[in-house]
Amino acid sequence: MGMMQEFKAFAVKGNVVDLAVAVIIGGAFGKIVDSMVKDIIMPIVGKIFGGLDFSNYYLPLNGQATGMPLAEAQAAGAVFAYGNFLTILLNFLILAFIIFQMVRLLNKAKKAEPPVEEKPAVTPEDIVLLREIRDSLKK
Repeated sequence: MGMMQEFKAFAVKGNVVDLAVAVIIGGAFGKIVDSMVKDIIMPIVGKIFGGLDFSNYYLPLNGQATGMPLAEAQAAGAVFAYGNFLTILLNFLILAFIIFQMVRLLNKAKKAEPPVEEKPAVTPEDIVLLREIRDSLKK
């Protein structure tokens, strides 16, 4: 079998196609959650913690003033940008929670399906005939 035929057989398997779709949808969903955290949740959290943009919270490591935006502070020297880290962490936690809920619902849906009843195995005709012969010889 040629390499192209092997690749074609691999690429058209259901699992590979499902994985590709999941990665594409996951990327788009990640952008939605990122926007929700950055544009909706973090401004509210920032308002609660003093009215500043939460992603601009940092601690200077070289002694410069803390009143400038994060980009300017980073240009001036090393900073400990914990606000941006907290924003990304919150983004991850929300995404992980949503995925957990989706998996949980899928598992419940799988459990709710009625079990498939198995039909009793049909004994082949030659076995039945051999059993009849055995039983008649026992008599």
